[in-house]
Amino acid sequence: MKIAVVGTGYVGLVTGTCFAETGVDVTCVDINEEKIRQLKNGQIPIYEPGLEEMVKRNVANRRLHFTTDLASVLNDMQIVFLAVGTPPDEDGSADISYVLNVARTIGENMQHYVLVATKSTVPVGTAMKVRQTIALELERRGLDLEFDVASNPEFLKEGAALKDFMSPDRVVVGVDSDRARSLMERLYKPFMLNSFRVIFMDIPSAEMTKYAANAMLATRISFMNDIANLCERVGADVGMVRAGITSDSRIGSKFMYPGCGYGGSCFPKDVKALVQTGRENGYRMRVVEAVEQVNENQKHILFDKLVDAFGGSDNLRGKRIAVWGLSFKPETDDMREAPALILIGQLLNAGCELALYDHIAIGEAKRRLGNHQNIRYGNDMYDVLNDADALVVVTEWKEFRVPNWTMVAQRIKGNVVVDGRNIYDYHDLNSVGLSYVSIGRSPKNPCMD
Repeated sequence: MKIAVVGTGYVGLVTGTCFAETGVDVTCVDINEEKIRQLKNGQIPIYEPGLEEMVKRNVANRRLHFTTDLASVLNDMQIVFLAVGTPPDEDGSADISYVLNVARTIGENMQHYVLVATKSTVPVGTAMKVRQTIALELERRGLDLEFDVASNPEFLKEGAALKDFMSPDRVVVGVDSDRARSLMERLYKPFMLNSFRVIFMDIPSAEMTKYAANAMLATRISFMNDIANLCERVGADVGMVRAGITSDSRIGSKFMYPGCGYGGSCFPKDVKALVQTGRENGYRMRVVEAVEQVNENQKHILFDKLVDAFGGSDNLRGKRIAVWGLSFKPETDDMREAPALILIGQLLNAGCELALYDHIAIGEAKRRLGNHQNIRYGNDMYDVLNDADALVVVTEWKEFRVPNWTMVAQRIKGNVVVDGRNIYDYHDLNSVGLSYVSIGRSPKNPCMD
């Protein structure tokens, strides 16, 4: 089987590479000539554990190819996946112009039947617009060619994308013809042999499933952050509350960790898009609106805790703040919508000097933040502590999990440690003279004494 994957961003590159790993002949397409040149030379534009090795292996085995010209390979393909970006418009809706541009190119160049499947996260009704766009171009060419559309949303977690793709919880496929279903069954046969769930449904339901799933996960995060903030005010410990509620099998523990807010390329964008879809259809998504607002507020909590620790924002001026972790989550260099960016902006506006460290996202941070006179980038996690008045932990990378607190206390000039992910124990820090600040754990709680 031969397929094309249009778009070599996070979703497209992982999708194409993993399908190649199952034996499919895959051509990844992107209009960015420099990116394609790099990929042909074995240079991977994103960080994802294991991806570089898998790309190189499948390129060497001639199952994975790269090109900038979809038209030149289109008529060798049985399925074309659309995995291009769908950035948010000003109103929060998903911009599907890139998706429709690819559909237009397909309609302008196809010579035989092809199945066009959307892998990008797109609003309900996008597949219908893809169909209309292709049909219009065929009509202009005076051709009556058969084609199908399908929806095959991705459910990849950055940092674990290869495992998620190769051993999925489920694969959702929206189709409206037997021919399209048969092709997708052939493509996903290796997964069905391993008893992974492939769920077929109608196209609008498949499109909605992606948004509903991300909105639910985002809701769990915002819910726990709301509970954490209340715990502080009533003297409860959110860690104990979490243990108490997640032991209920109806609730479970996943995505129930309080912290400084979610970020990344999916949750913020998809939550906004779902809210806008509701508006466009005369329905207000009240729960999802609240999820978004709680998250936006939560991204300010680390700065607020520093302000409290130093007795006011004016007292932050001239202070040096060390920051551990810059990506929105571990195992990725993605800083899109990252809480660290909000914190850094607030600290710079308050007149602070910053010492930043993230062993993977440091390059992305330099690209986004540049050579700001008040920012220094550290070589390791302890290097940034020199002369620092406080340490803020934003991303729970594994190397930050069990620090040498004696060394931290020796290096740091001040004594404030703000834990944005609740991964430390109060007593460990207190024993070496550090002042521990976390989220949802009130110092009034006797278990914190």
